[in-house]
Amino acid sequence: MRLILRGVLLLAALNFAVAARAQETEKPKEKPKKEKKEKPLKKKELTQYVDPFIGTGGHGHTYPGAVAPFGMVQLSPDTRLEGWDGSSGYHYSDTTVYGFSHTHLSGTGIPDYCDILFMPTTGEPKLKNTEYRSGFSKKNEEATAGYYKTKLNKYNIEVELTATTRAGVHKYDYPTTDKANIIIDLQHRDEVLDSWIEVVNDHEIRGFRRSKSWANDQSVYFYAKFSKPFKTYGIALDDKLQDGQSKVQGKNVKMYVQFDNPGNVISKVGISAVSAEGALKNLDEEVPDFDFKDIYKATKTAWNSELNKIQVEGGAPPRPQMQEMGPYSNSSSKKNPFPDYAHRKQVIFYTALYHCMLAPNVFTDVDGQYRGLDQKIHQANGFTYYSVFSLWDTFRAENPLLSLIDKQRTLDFIKSFLAMYEQGGLLPIWPLASSETYCMVGNHAIPVIVDAYAKGIRGFDAELAFTAMKAAVNRNQFGLDNYRATGAVNADKEHESVAKTLDYAYDDWCIAQMAKMLNKPTDYAEYIKRAQYWKNVYNNENGFMQARDNGGWYSPFEPTEINNNYTEGNAWQYTFLVPQDVEGLMKVLGGRKELEIKLDELFTTDAKLSGREQADVTGLIGQYAHGNEPSHHIAYLYNFTNAPDKTQYYVNKILREQYSDKPDGLSGNEDCGQMSAWYVMSALGIYNIAPGQQQFQVGVPQFESIIISLENGKRFNISNTGAAVSRDNNFLQGLNLDGKIYNKLYINYETIEKGGTFEVFTGRIANKLFVQELEKPTSAIKDELIVPNPYIVAGTKTFKSTIDIKIQCIDSLAKIYYTLDGTTPTTESAQYDKPIPILVNTTVKAIAARDGKSSFVDEATFTKIRADLKLTLANKYLPSYSAQGDESLINGIHGTANWRLGNWQGYQGKDLEAVIDMGAVKPVKKLSLGTLQDTRSWIVFPKVVQYYTSDDGKNYKLAATVNTKVDIKNLEPQTQEFTATLNLKARYIKVIAKQYGPLPDWHESKGSPSYIFADEITVE
Repeated sequence: MRLILRGVLLLAALNFAVAARAQETEKPKEKPKKEKKEKPLKKKELTQYVDPFIGTGGHGHTYPGAVAPFGMVQLSPDTRLEGWDGSSGYHYSDTTVYGFSHTHLSGTGIPDYCDILFMPTTGEPKLKNTEYRSGFSKKNEEATAGYYKTKLNKYNIEVELTATTRAGVHKYDYPTTDKANIIIDLQHRDEVLDSWIEVVNDHEIRGFRRSKSWANDQSVYFYAKFSKPFKTYGIALDDKLQDGQSKVQGKNVKMYVQFDNPGNVISKVGISAVSAEGALKNLDEEVPDFDFKDIYKATKTAWNSELNKIQVEGGAPPRPQMQEMGPYSNSSSKKNPFPDYAHRKQVIFYTALYHCMLAPNVFTDVDGQYRGLDQKIHQANGFTYYSVFSLWDTFRAENPLLSLIDKQRTLDFIKSFLAMYEQGGLLPIWPLASSETYCMVGNHAIPVIVDAYAKGIRGFDAELAFTAMKAAVNRNQFGLDNYRATGAVNADKEHESVAKTLDYAYDDWCIAQMAKMLNKPTDYAEYIKRAQYWKNVYNNENGFMQARDNGGWYSPFEPTEINNNYTEGNAWQYTFLVPQDVEGLMKVLGGRKELEIKLDELFTTDAKLSGREQADVTGLIGQYAHGNEPSHHIAYLYNFTNAPDKTQYYVNKILREQYSDKPDGLSGNEDCGQMSAWYVMSALGIYNIAPGQQQFQVGVPQFESIIISLENGKRFNISNTGAAVSRDNNFLQGLNLDGKIYNKLYINYETIEKGGTFEVFTGRIANKLFVQELEKPTSAIKDELIVPNPYIVAGTKTFKSTIDIKIQCIDSLAKIYYTLDGTTPTTESAQYDKPIPILVNTTVKAIAARDGKSSFVDEATFTKIRADLKLTLANKYLPSYSAQGDESLINGIHGTANWRLGNWQGYQGKDLEAVIDMGAVKPVKKLSLGTLQDTRSWIVFPKVVQYYTSDDGKNYKLAATVNTKVDIKNLEPQTQEFTATLNLKARYIKVIAKQYGPLPDWHESKGSPSYIFADEITVE
């Protein structure tokens, strides 16, 4: 019966498509009409669909508080002081609140902000957070765009919050009391470098806080005004009240102001990174009075204006048995506790769109002043300066979305980038407040600039931008010098080498596109070559992107392993990270079918993650990890195969399973909008896998009607009547553009920009015949093709007897030439044709050549080591820190101060205890153990290393004890040799390195067990 039903539905779908084509051919040709100007679209009340609690549970790391679009102020409750899931300061599972601070990060994986904490209390004022904090009940929490409300159970105080761009407004409803307090805590959360508070009069205070956390140096000034006079106050330094002082400065400054039975008190607080005067200007300009309702109404209007840039309707039929769906978290649930599925889908959509507009954040004061990355005060002339750019995340979907619906703001982003370049010499990587954190890999301001320029966003200095892009990728930092010199970042030179190679290659492709648009053929030729360096980390023997090490491949290799060769991921997720050359990747895999098979395996494998624990890698479908950004384009790659219906299947699946309207409704960190932007773009049915090019992949629109209001006054309408039929799977059955049949799996940006109507017809059954006939998208590098580097394979870096090495290349038509004497090979050198035996210490160099072009020189060194030493480990090393395996401690390879390069063996919880058997009694002059300390990473030098000797392997004598010379408080990553002079004879040597133990109280991870990292036992 099911087969018959499927056949009927498929036949109906095919008949529909044929009928649509026939109808189109029967239409008479119409005369061209004059272009009509679109009437302004009637604004809807869309804030009703915003639920700020989505993402506050699980690992979403969002906050529920009050904020204006892209606001400098994010006024929100702080319920968690530490831990990864406390990055935003709030977690939905918490029931204790410490207060309400004015800055928060949306969905990051590292904590910071939560500056200038206000907390209303009653009774005798307490200044320690363990004393002034209060419990609260979830039933009393409400939030929507620009508004938050809760009740403090301890004090019976109702709290309401709203915000303008640069000011936060608190409304406290106190019970009857003659001691109604507001605690202001400047020590809250981060390490404070300096702070002060000053009382201006009985209605006003001002202050300053300079702190250090993720942002190395962050300054926040504030100016607060109260709707009623306070009767008294107290300012404390180190939790001791300073009698009679109206201004106090130090690293632990707090205060209270106290009112006498005030009823309602409204506190309005302006902030600034520039000065207290700037904070006052911001406050007076944006909040001239104390009318809380009017302030919130204006912010709500601002949010409605932003959200109305995209209007959606419908989404799915009502879901049966609504009572099984559970309570709805948004405050609107009080009116409709069991809204239908379409309503819930719109809640998810508009909350996602809301999340896309929480960051970046305005960083200029109302007079245009801002604090730059050089910590100096600058004037922004004619633009708004922004900070908080999570570019490694947002370049993928959020920035392309904003380039589509918010060109002016995108222009200001780019002008901010260029200001950062002019003031600090580098385009931003991850700027936070007035600090560059250098977080994540790549230089992804570049694709944001190039994508905007390609989409017609001008008004910035394109030549300056191009100069800045080249400066970013040609500096000697984070492996870029190694990348340029060898065509790849190598694992023995730089950690996260695969991720960096792939990201750098994509950035270089973007620079090539900019060079083409600026008519710079020489630059284009250089950077389009570099855009192909991804080929140098592709291992054609296993079909994965793999780290290069000592001229060959990093081993042991397991594609599921999360290790230091990738950034928050593994080989499965990174193998597909070639959005600029999908067709090139498809070619090395073997063709369209092979790409499809590889994608199928990614999504369906039951292999589990291995390697180190990485909380970011979440939202798994097979080895696809939607909770982290490197996977975000992958479902759309099926559009390049002969199975585009699988793009539709997996996009539907991800939308349905990885997002919900619950607090844990995001499958991973929100990352300043990217997780939500993927939802928004995919729900629209268009997704750009390679920002910098014009093609948007066609997916599956999730709503019956979508209207995108463009800034040129036109509208692009997308419809999918099939969205009203199925809430699970929708597959393409037909496409029309402006009433004419459309036969492509992509749609160009310029088509969208012209405005028009894109009709998508879908059904519940995949129409393979239809989608296979559609024109496929393009992603190919065809100019200045490179010869990939060869790779030298031996399975080891060291040997005790003869080994054979092989030299191969992924280009089967390339010829390989090599030398064994350290000289640089040319096409006149020996040509490789069979394995080469290595008998002594040897440096092998090789090139691959084809059609007059040569690869970079590949180099490997093989070292012969002592054959008389046998190592036995009493305590096994950690699997995630295994170096080269069991004999790593006697293989002659010494690690560097960068533990991530992989030459270190790690031990935790147990001492390092090893025994070396030299085979016979022999003279021993010296012994040494190489170790590493990187205290921030929990790696600490052993307290002591003991050396024992024995002739029979049973009876040992203590021969030497060596204490560490470096204190744990020395935070500089460094190595230390524990060396002892013995001058005795022995056959067996026992080495015991004693663990430091639990990390000390001053460490941010106090109490956690430290590691010993060792790399070599040297016997002389």
